[in-house]
Amino acid sequence: MEIELKLLLDPSDVAGFKRHPLLKHYATGKPQSRQLTSIYFDTPDLYLQKNHTALRVRKVGTRWVQTCKSGGQAAAGLHQRPEWESDIGGAAPDLPALQRLLPSGTPVAELLSVPGLAGRLRPIFTTQFQRTIWLLRSLTGDEVELALDQGEIRHGHSSVPISEIELELKSGAATSLFELALAVQHTVPLRAANISKAERGYALHSPQAPAVVKAQAVKLAPELTLEQGFQILLGNCLAHMQGNEDGLVHGVDPENLHQMRVGLRRLRAVLSLFKKIIPVPPEISNQLDWLGGALGPARDWEVLAVATLADAVRHCPDQAQLDGLRQITFSEAGRYRHVAATAVDSRAYTRLLLMLGSWIEGRRWREQLGAEQIIALSSPLKKFALKKLAGLQKKLLRRGSRIKQHDAARRHRIRIAAKKMRYATEFFEAYLAPKRSHAYVSALGDLQDDLGAGNDRSVAGQLLQQITDLHPELEESCDLARKLLGSGRKHNKSETARLWQRFVALKPPVKVQ
Repeated sequence: MEIELKLLLDPSDVAGFKRHPLLKHYATGKPQSRQLTSIYFDTPDLYLQKNHTALRVRKVGTRWVQTCKSGGQAAAGLHQRPEWESDIGGAAPDLPALQRLLPSGTPVAELLSVPGLAGRLRPIFTTQFQRTIWLLRSLTGDEVELALDQGEIRHGHSSVPISEIELELKSGAATSLFELALAVQHTVPLRAANISKAERGYALHSPQAPAVVKAQAVKLAPELTLEQGFQILLGNCLAHMQGNEDGLVHGVDPENLHQMRVGLRRLRAVLSLFKKIIPVPPEISNQLDWLGGALGPARDWEVLAVATLADAVRHCPDQAQLDGLRQITFSEAGRYRHVAATAVDSRAYTRLLLMLGSWIEGRRWREQLGAEQIIALSSPLKKFALKKLAGLQKKLLRRGSRIKQHDAARRHRIRIAAKKMRYATEFFEAYLAPKRSHAYVSALGDLQDDLGAGNDRSVAGQLLQQITDLHPELEESCDLARKLLGSGRKHNKSETARLWQRFVALKPPVKVQ
């Protein structure tokens, strides 16, 4: 099992990195450098990539070494994945030699035993870089290999640069990787890298728009402790967030911003669920607030430009009356998206990820807890989950009573309660009766979407007022837009009441399988 932390380093900062005191204080010897050339193989239809597997042959001095990496996970720049490696006689893969290393019956063994696979393998891309290695030993005795890689990935006539640091755990605790990275980041700008060289090579081979990553189902075993469940849930939310970083920073799809914000909200929902047992350090809480403050306005403006105002325009007899207003909203949406992208591409964001990674991997919350609280961490997650769901259900029902009579502020509070209930139900779905929980989440989702649309109209009113203040010449257009947005409010209240009654009629999914 390979455990390593990947960090991107601008080439202009390499000299400063090499002078960093950490290398002098923790290195056990002089650095060693070598040139590495790797050839990545796959079939013409990218069979291995589609099955989350990478196969490479690397020349190390006079030796040829083949490596297979499959599955695994990455969060906060930390990559954990199984790998198998063997010496071979030349620059082509030797699948029989590799298969002898693989446990029989495992998915990767079956993947590589497909008839005719060896004959279909072709070079897909190559990496060429100089690797400089320092062997480090932390104050607690953890042994880490720190590698500085500088070179490029090539496919045909195209190439992309490599300038990154890899901290690979040789022995000890993974939290030491984060601590070392945080120490370097005090003086050298680093950015967390959640994709490998192989993933970058495939992107060069088959360019496509950044993927939109949605939340993945959480798998929770019945015997998990509260602390174990907390770590799994945070890892799931971090993967959701980080899966959309590239799309937000380098893409244009509004859904990347939306999903990254949802991932952040899910992460904060986990922290809220467990806060009475596991308090969040202020330095992490403050940075999460900062990130939310960058993503929130950008998402609000994109919703206004792409959805809410577009819906108003469809109901306008003379759509040209709103052309100037639409141009301003798209301009503002682009400006705020740039602010959000700059935040995600910043040193502060990477520091947040490293702090979260250290806190989660090292279970650093234990340093602030008393003996009774630490004992509570070992209590069954399932019992905790069902109790939390019951409490959230009670709170939501209390807030939603007489929903048709509530004003926008109280409906917003209902929406927040519904969102927390939905997230918690999805987090703990493994402990619930499937049929009942699916119907419940569906009804809750429809209610949340309806309340969300109402909140979008309310936010739109606030943003339109900002436009009026900045552009008085658009006051008439803003008034028209507000009128169009408010025209269906009575019908919307009736629809909300109907969806609420549908939700209330369902039994909460509290029955354990």
